[in-house]
Order: sequence, then structure tokens, then C-alpha cells
Amino acid sequence: MYLAPELFLRMVLVLCFLSQSVLAKKEFSIEGSFESYCIECHGMKGKVKGEVNLISFTEGKDLKGDPELLQTIMEVIDFGEMPPEGNQPIDNTERKMIVAELKKLLAESVSGSEKDFVKAPIRRMTRFQYANAVKDLLELKVEVFPLPEKMMRDRSGYFKPASGKMPAKMMVSSRPLGKSGLIEPRMDGVAPFPQDLRAENGYDTQGDHLSLSPLLMEDFFRLSQSIVKSPSFNPKNVGVWTQYFEKSKRGINQMDELKSRLQHLLKRAFRAPVDDKTFSKYYSFAEQEMNQGMGMGDVMKDVFSAILASPRFLYLYDRGGEEGREPESRQNLDLASRLSFFLWGSVPDDQLLEVAMEATLRQDEQLTRQVDRMLTDEKVKRFCDSFPTQWLQLDRIISAVPDEKKYRDFYYGPPLYRTTMDMMMEPLLLFETVLIEDRSVLELIDSNYTFRSARLSKWYGDAPNGKLGGPVTIRFTRQSVKDRRHGGLITNGAVMTMTSGPLETKPITRGAWVAGVIFNSPPPPPPAEVPPLPEEKEVDDSLTLRERFADHRERADCAGCHEKLDPLGFALENFDPVGRWREKYHNGREVDASGTLFRSHKFSNIIEFKDAILKEKNRFVRGLAGHLLAFGLGRELNPSDSLALDEIVESVEGENYSMKSLIHAVVKSKPFRGPSVKLALTIKSKFCTSENDEKYWPPYFSSRTGSLRPSSALDGKLGGW
Repeated sequence: MYLAPELFLRMVLVLCFLSQSVLAKKEFSIEGSFESYCIECHGMKGKVKGEVNLISFTEGKDLKGDPELLQTIMEVIDFGEMPPEGNQPIDNTERKMIVAELKKLLAESVSGSEKDFVKAPIRRMTRFQYANAVKDLLELKVEVFPLPEKMMRDRSGYFKPASGKMPAKMMVSSRPLGKSGLIEPRMDGVAPFPQDLRAENGYDTQGDHLSLSPLLMEDFFRLSQSIVKSPSFNPKNVGVWTQYFEKSKRGINQMDELKSRLQHLLKRAFRAPVDDKTFSKYYSFAEQEMNQGMGMGDVMKDVFSAILASPRFLYLYDRGGEEGREPESRQNLDLASRLSFFLWGSVPDDQLLEVAMEATLRQDEQLTRQVDRMLTDEKVKRFCDSFPTQWLQLDRIISAVPDEKKYRDFYYGPPLYRTTMDMMMEPLLLFETVLIEDRSVLELIDSNYTFRSARLSKWYGDAPNGKLGGPVTIRFTRQSVKDRRHGGLITNGAVMTMTSGPLETKPITRGAWVAGVIFNSPPPPPPAEVPPLPEEKEVDDSLTLRERFADHRERADCAGCHEKLDPLGFALENFDPVGRWREKYHNGREVDASGTLFRSHKFSNIIEFKDAILKEKNRFVRGLAGHLLAFGLGRELNPSDSLALDEIVESVEGENYSMKSLIHAVVKSKPFRGPSVKLALTIKSKFCTSENDEKYWPPYFSSRTGSLRPSSALDGKLGGW
């Protein structure tokens, strides 16, 4: 039989490919890969270097018993962290095969077990969420109390998400870094409880950081009283005054009116229709006060105060153990609350609650509709006030204090206001733009536009447009980025300044920021016995910073982390400690910003570094999805979440990685949306049951007399929480 040369060549190539594939499949095994690349350091002759012990894993299937370890191994191999430099390397083809096989084992490890679903932990509202919830319940025209955690404030009304467009100009301010006289109007006589701190490598929403001690519980009692007793609690400021607090009209049955007001208020505050037992407690309390001659308005104030101090209001939890409600209804109500606190930092509105009560919220079409609605509501500004500042760790900018002598122009005006106030606004405005305009999240890495104030333009070396301005309000203008050294988040002046010391840059700190924020792979803390890098004045002035770090890279206990962090940090060395560009160090030596990302993508400058990250765009998107999921669930992610993250990334690839498509994918993921009804029935809540209601719930105090039960009366209950 005659074959054309072209066809014959194609057949040869196909046969070669197939034979190689078959050979690869025949020769490849997890245990063989471990023996080739891992056992030498993690089990050879019973010796283990580091924390990973592979001695007992003679077969790949044995790994399924430890999903956490399985995930760790998968990540260090996938990111090219292992094997370390100097050891036999893994070629990219085999590396992909190993990672694929480990992912299969991980899926088998967590599927069909209790590890397959980890619900959002029971947790207290943060201070930020509490203030938002009270404001929404009352439809307040003023703030409840000042919130320094809101790093950027809208002073020109620019934030209009329904428009789908960010304006070209806006005016903003910052209380933490600017003058405190520009705090929004707030309730007189209401003082907040302490700010909730961001968890290490996490968020202030993390459940294990949000406890409720008896002392804090009493603070909540007093806070709730101060709100209803504030002079600002009046018809002018309270939008629902007519609905809840107005005197009853003549001719209307007061007790029927009381029932109607209570039913709606309790449903909103507790994020679900309340059972008869719970309702009867509040109703009996209110009835008793009305029988004592109190007017409807004062009674409702007392009831509202009791509601604000109730665990049902203060705690966010899944209602899996509540009786008297269908499982599907419980799941939908849980999702409504989880979704509302994720995007609005507050309680669900009436529409979201109604959809949940109809048990349709978990359906794809309805969930899509509600998320779209919420993303165009101005309350999504709270998401922008909370998530990006914590994700980017911008709170660190507050403590960044460059040397006053070396960087005199960094400070201006008495009492030494800092340029960081302008710097901090730039990444936050970029994030809001990507969200409002539904742009690709890849623009957070490299964008052709940014937002600059006159002072910030001058700082980056451009001609300022207008007066530099002072520390009160700052005018920002959207402008194109012609130099790719700028644009995106990574090279922003705020990031460069907060990851530097007063006198010099800190490449390892910068590298750790990139690893944790951009790729969601934070490094472990350094060993306690490792000495710090000598200060600039204590070393040979002729050395570059990279040369000074050489000793650390040669230490066996430091090499692993430095191999991961050094390329990420030194890629940013062209930016000095205050975020300005430099070609040379003060000693005249050239800055070397070269490196290799994940042992795969070589770069010689910051532009090539950005390109390298974009070549690994799925890693960045996966990392961002993980941050969003952890923020929304209030917990650290686990191995089962890893599989959900892969699905999220896959779903947004075809949507140009748009921000809204990413948020939709996160909300629709199994960890966020919740398990099947069958699995939910096996999960019983130990909190907020009718039994607990009867024993401990309101009223804890009489708002009329101001008397409080001693905290010891609550110790038994709260200690178990």
C-alpha cells in the first residue's frame, strides 16, 4: 500500500507520541517519584529534614489518610519549591504528572467524608459588621460610631456601582492617616468596643478570633442601651421610626400593633423568621412594660436594645440544628446571611430574606440574580472598605515611618503628614474600578490606567496636575499608565513603603508579601535561632543587598524559604524604601532585579516579572479566589477547599477572569453555597437552640432601670461557646 510522504510522517509522529505516552504511564508512579526526588531528605535511612516525613508512605494510596500533608506536598512541588536547588530537578512534564496524580489522591481523600464539607464557624460579628447591621436595621442617616478601619472615605459621592463606571475624578480622605475632624456625622454618646484585628495571614472575619467574653457581653449590653438613649436616636436620623418607634395611632389595637412590629424586626435582626418560643419571650417582655404604663415607642426601644445584645443577633452561625424549619429552608437562610455579610458586611435585606424563605436562593438562576443585585447596590462599598485593605495588608502602612532625614520630602505640613495617605488610595481605587466596571482581575497585576493625586504624580516623577493639596481631602484623577513599571498593585508606592524599613528595602518582606497576597502561599515564620540581617550601617558599604543576603541563602535552615522568596522580593529592588524608581544603590552599584519565577519563567526587570506572573495567571486567580473564600467563610481553607478553588478558576477562564464572574463562582462554590440537604441533616448545631433560648435569652437586662445581671450568670453559657 502506498502512503504519501506527508501522511507517512504524520503516522510516525503519532506512533512516537503514543509510545512515549504509554511508556510514561507505565514508568510513572507516585512512590517512584518520591523515591527519586523526596526520600533522600524526607525519609532516607530513617532521617527527616524539615517537617515533612515520608518514611511511612511506601505507596501513593497511603497518602489519602492525611489530606493536609497531601496538599502540602502537592503545593511545594507545583510551585517549584521542591526539590531544593542543588538536588536532582523535576522536569516540567513529570512535575505536571505528579501534581495531577496528587490532585486525584486529594479528591479521593476528602470525597464522601466529613472532610468533604467544613461549614462556616460560629462567630461573633466584627465591630464593622455590627455598626453596618445596626445602621441597616434602623436605616440610620448617621454612623453608629467612628470606624478607623475604613481606610478610605468617599467625599464626592463617586461610588455608584449601578452605573458600571468609575468617574474620572473623585475626592477621598483617610481618617487613620489624615485629620480626624472629617469623621462622618455619628450618634452622640455612642462609643465603640475595640477594633477587631486581622488574623495572621487572614481576616478580621476569622471565627477563632471572634470570641465573646462575659466582659465583652456586658459591653454589648451597655452599647445597645447607649444607641437607643442617644439624642441622635430620633425621627430625623432613624429612617424606620414610623415603622417601629412611633406612637400607636388611636383606635388601633396596641397589642396587635406590637405583634406586627416585633415579627418584622425580629426577622430582620435574626436573619430568619423566629420560632414561637423566641417570639413569646420578646412579646412577653414588651407586654409587661406596656402594662406598666410605658408607651409603644419606649417599649420598642427597650426591645430593640435587648435584640442588639442577643446572641442570635451578635453571632453568625448555620441553623442546621434548629427545629421547626425544613432543611432546605434552613440552608437557604444560612446562605442569605453568609452572602449578605460577605458583600454588604451586614444583615440581609427584606428581598434577600424573602427569596431565602421561599427556598429558591440556592438555585443557580436565583443566586445569580441576587448577587448581581447586591453588586450594584451602594452597600457593596463596605466590601470595598473591608476586603481589599485586609487582602493587601494595607493596615501596615500606618506604622511605616521612613527616615525623616533621608526622606524629608516624604513628610509635609505639621504634624508631619505622610505621603502614604496618597499612596494608599491608589490600589483601593483600582480595586473598586475593577469591581464596578467588571474588569479582568488580571488588571490588578498590570493595568494601563491608575489613579493619581497631584502629590502622588510628583512623587512618581511626573508633572503634578494642580496644587499638591493637604491632609484633609485629596483629589484623585484617573489617568493612563504609559510606563509598565507602574500600574497594578504590586509596584504601588504604598506596598513598597510598608514592606521596607526606615532606611532600606526589605526584599524578603516584599517577597513574603507577594507570596502571601498574590499567590496565597504565605511562608512560615523564620526559625527563631536565625540572626537578623545586619543593619545597613553595620556592613560593607560596597555590597549590594543581594550580596548581603548570600549568607542566609547558604544556611540549610534558611535556603528553602529564600529560594522561594528571594526572586519575588529582589524583582522589586528597583523601587526604593518609599516607592520611587532607582537604577543604582547609594554606593553606585547597579540594582539587580533578575530572577526566575517558580523555576520556570526567567526575568531581568519588573516588567518581565509582571509578564511572568501573567503567564501563571491561573495561580494568581486561584490565590485571589482563596482569599475571597476565606474572607466570606470566616475560616482558614482546608484541603477540600482546594478542589473547589480549581473549579472556580476553570469557571472564570472563559469570562476573561472578570471580577464579578469570580465573585459569582466563589458564591456558587460548594464551600460557600453549602452541602446537600442530606449532608446538612447530619450536622447538628450546638448553639442557638430553643432549649438555649428558654434558659438564657432576652431580656438580660431592663433598659428602663439600666440594671444588668452579673457576668457570672452567663459564664456557663458563654464559656461553652
